[in-house]
Formats: sequence, structure tokens, C-alpha cells
Amino acid sequence: MPLTDGQGAFSRQFEPTPDPASGGFLAQFGASDESSEGFSPTPRGYQPGRTKYVVVIGTVMSGLGKGIFSSSLAKLLKDKGLSVAPIKMEGYLNIDSGTLNPYRHGEVFVLEDGLETDMDLGTYERVLNQNLSRRNFVTAGQIYTEILERERRGGYLGRDVQMIPHVTGVVKMRLRQLAMTGNEGKPCDVVFVEVGGTAGDYENGFYIEALRELAFEEGSENVCFVALTYILEPSILGEQKSKAAQLGIKRLMEAGVQPQLIACRAKNPVNDKVMQKIAMFSNVPMRRIFSMHDRTSIYSIPDAMREGGLDREILSILKLHDRVNTLQEDRERITWSTFTQRLNAPRTHKVKIGVLGKYASLRDAYASIDKAIEHCGTALGADIEIEWLDTSDVETLARAKELVSKFDGVIVPGGFGMRGVEGKIRCVQAARLERVPFLGICLGFQVAVIEYARNVLGWTDAHSTEFDPATKHPVISELPDQKKLEGIMGGTMRLGAQDVQIASGSLARMLFGGKDVVRERFRHRYEVEPTDVEALTAGGLVFSGRHPKHPIMQVLELPLSAHPYFIGAQFHPELTSRPLDPQPMFMGLVAAAIARREPEFAQSEMGRRWVRAANGSGATVGA
Repeated sequence: MPLTDGQGAFSRQFEPTPDPASGGFLAQFGASDESSEGFSPTPRGYQPGRTKYVVVIGTVMSGLGKGIFSSSLAKLLKDKGLSVAPIKMEGYLNIDSGTLNPYRHGEVFVLEDGLETDMDLGTYERVLNQNLSRRNFVTAGQIYTEILERERRGGYLGRDVQMIPHVTGVVKMRLRQLAMTGNEGKPCDVVFVEVGGTAGDYENGFYIEALRELAFEEGSENVCFVALTYILEPSILGEQKSKAAQLGIKRLMEAGVQPQLIACRAKNPVNDKVMQKIAMFSNVPMRRIFSMHDRTSIYSIPDAMREGGLDREILSILKLHDRVNTLQEDRERITWSTFTQRLNAPRTHKVKIGVLGKYASLRDAYASIDKAIEHCGTALGADIEIEWLDTSDVETLARAKELVSKFDGVIVPGGFGMRGVEGKIRCVQAARLERVPFLGICLGFQVAVIEYARNVLGWTDAHSTEFDPATKHPVISELPDQKKLEGIMGGTMRLGAQDVQIASGSLARMLFGGKDVVRERFRHRYEVEPTDVEALTAGGLVFSGRHPKHPIMQVLELPLSAHPYFIGAQFHPELTSRPLDPQPMFMGLVAAAIARREPEFAQSEMGRRWVRAANGSGATVGA
């Protein structure tokens, strides 16, 4: 029986009461009286049992795909008409992911509201096709900061502040708040909780304890634990071994958590013998053990889960069968199956795309770019070979031409720091001169401006003040009044979704389907210098996307008469690409790349949609 059933002593005992002296803490969260050691706050109006919780915790090692599993399972429930809200809980002390090195933690994913988060949030957005916010991401740094600031305001009424119950109490509060507001401000049906790292990590101990308490308080029918583990397959032995998985699950059970589902990550399909061992050791029946082996695409996992009956099992565990909308489920299943059929179908076209960055040795550093290209390849029926190249050693234009010319299209992505910048500039020049389809993103947009100023306008010392504060031609600079213009979060960074005004008759307008305003996500602090815009425009560079009110350039392009496809964005278009709705600038690049290799593609039905420019001239993108 749930401890907090909405009627029992627990709920009444911790009913919040206003206390202005405590900075609003009691009014918002509530607290126990001095005679009790309990502390499990709930928001006003919270109804235990209304929202269910699915908790995914890893064992053995991190990086196995907890986010992929969690988002795929969440998609199955969303397809059935249930509203879902994911949350990623990280154990590190950073407030957000903004300062993390991509080599250590993969790309930084920026949400609509500007929060810089873990790359798993991108997986959730793409698989669920829904925008997330800062409510969907929490770090230990956020939790501790909140508690310590509250303590300084006298918010704990003289109590000694402890990991249990106060830290765990705030974790539970965060989850219950998301439960009440996760569905566009309304209560959601299921909250999916992903705990970063693995069971046994010191920094995750308080999360796992808080989730154990949550299950105790909410009741066994309202919380489902999933253990994602790893099945070793040493080549020297030639067989799968489950001992590491058993010990990892044991560590989780020692913390008081009994998993109801187990996902077994492996290179090859997990055999019955291994599953039987896992089932016996973990008290989880075989039908609730899922083989999450390597697949050609993560987007095939929802169908594999459905075939294995995992969606029915989760409905039974959480008693959600009565909330299923079967008509919606049928529609969504057909839509997704159509997409996965295209995903697995033979490809008509073959192209090679170069991603010219500085973190080329780690694909996770550009995970969203990788996925955006995959979405376009599926939509256009193209087999896309991606080659990741570090521009740090591109020291001559001849070398840049040699690299760029072997591709059908190139992407110059974002990044921070001086390393590789000059190589990027040379590669952009090579793409412009060799007429190779080009897409510049963030820093790629900025180096395209620098390259044009140097090699077309003749400003040989043109640069960004980020890299050369003493340059005589600072075509890229940090605007001193930027904060006043935007009310920017994160110091001087422009973060999150912003409107972009798209010029009529431009390539950008054609790509965005004729829209005059689009909303895209930014993460940068330097801009095109407004005083140089007129000269750059007079020299032939087109700024086809601008801030609706201020002199901030956000999209550049070259006329189709000068180049088959040359476009750059100060924002990050890869962050808004979805499997069923590929991002238009990437679609344009891939279509132009196909047309470069196959000129007849421009006359096909798909080619006419993405290749022919709607400017009345009959010119084609990629011709």
C-alpha cells in the first residue's frame, strides 16, 4: 500500500505551510516537524499514483545506451496515447554541461530554454519528437546549490542538513514537480528517470537512495526499475559471459532496488543461456529481459521492444492498460514502421560527406550532426558515408583543396578555442573555390565570414577577436551590448531558441518552405561585426537570416549563380532535426551532394523538392 496515498498520515504530516521568513521554502516544499526524522516534500496538488515512474540505472559501465533504451521505451508508451516526461540525473557537481570537454562527455546539447545539457537529452528529443526544458535535467551541483542556498536563508528551521533526508528529499521533489508539469504544464502519465553513470558510483548514491525511497512512498504499482547491464563476449573465449552483469545487478539490489526489467547490452543477440542466468540471479522473469545488442540504427529499437512485448510488460507492472489509446497506437506504429522501412531499404544514391572539425576522433562530440545526416539519408534514399577530419594540420590551401575535393559535400561545425581555426578557414575557401556544397555551423558560419573578408574583399588580416583581439579587421566580435539586447543566460553566451528573420527570394527561404521566420537554437558569444555587414554584402555575401529586431546576422549564403550550395548558420540546425522531420539545411546539403554526383537527381520528384531553388530562375541547388 502506498505510503503517500493522498489520505494517510504521511501526506498530512508534510503538508506545506507558508512561512515568508524562510524565503518561500516551506510554502513551496513543506517540511517535517521537529519530532520526525522524515522529510519527503511534495508539491501542492500532487496526487500519488496519478503519475508512474520508470527508473533506468546502469551497471558494469557507463555509455551503454541508457538514454537510448529509456527514450525507446518512452516512445512506445507515448505512441499509446500516454504523456511522458524524461529526466536525466547526473552525479557531477557542474551546474550544467556547458563547460564539459566533448572528449570527456560528448557534445553539449542545448534545449529550447537555453540550458546546456548532456547529449542524452538530444536522444530523448529526437526519439520522442518533443522539446524538453531545464525541468528534464538535473545535476548534483544543482541539488547541492539549492540546498545550501536554502540553508543560508534559514529554510531548515535549525535542523542539521543531511544527505538523508534532505538531499534525497529534494531529488524526490524534483521528480514530483516534473510529474505535475511534464506534459506542457499539466500532469503526465509516466516520468522516465535516467541515472547517469552506474550503480556503485559514489556520486550516484544519493540518487539511487532517493529513488528507493520514492518507490517505497509511491507504492510498488507506481514505480518500475530497469537495470541496464553489459554482457561480455571476450574474443579469446568465444562465448558470452554474464558474471560482470550479475555482480552489477547485485550491487543495485544491495542498495535496496529490485529491478523489474533488465536490458542486456551486448555486441551480438544475448542467448537464452545467459538470459536464464540473469533471470535466476535477479529474480526477473525471462519475458522481462531484453537483448539490446548492436543494431544498424538506434531507431530500430522501439520496434524490437514492441516485438519482445516489453511495452505490454511495462503496462502490466504499472497498471496502465486502461490509459491506452489503441487508435493512436495503430497510427503511430504505422508511421514509425514506414520510417524504419525506409531506414532499412536499399539506398538509391551514394554520397560522401566530410565533417571538418577539431573533435574528429570522437563521434559523440558531433552526435547531433551524425543523427541529422542519418535523418536526411533516410528521407532522400541516400547511402551517406561520413568522414570525420581534424583541421588542425591543414596548413595550406593546396592541402585543403585536396581534402575537400574528395567529398560531395562538407560541413564545418562549431567549436571553441583557436586550435584548428586556420585549417577551417582554408577548408571553407577550398569549398567555395571548388564549388563543393558547404554547410557552416556556428563557428563554421563565422570562419566563412572571415574567409570571405580575407580572400574576396582583400582584408588579409580579417579575423575574430576571439582568436586575435588586435586584428585590424574584426569581422567577428563580441558585442558589448549583447546582454542588453537579449537578456542572455550563461554570462555572455546567447543560448537557446531565438527567432530568425529569413529574407525573401533566398536559398534559406526556399529550404525552410517559404517561412519568413524560423526558430532555431543558439550557443555562441561572438557575432558578425555590424559595421562590416554593408561591405560584406556589397562584396557578394548574402545575409539571408537576421535577428528580427537587432543587427545580428544569423544565416549567410552565396547566390546560386556563384555557388551550387553555400550556406552557413550562426545557430545549430542539427539540434532540431528529427527522424520524421529532417532539418532543412541538412536536407539541402545532402540533396546538393547527390546532385553533384548525379545531376539527373535534380529532375526527380525528391530532387525538385529539395534541389530546385524557388527563385524563378530555374537554377538548381547542387547543379
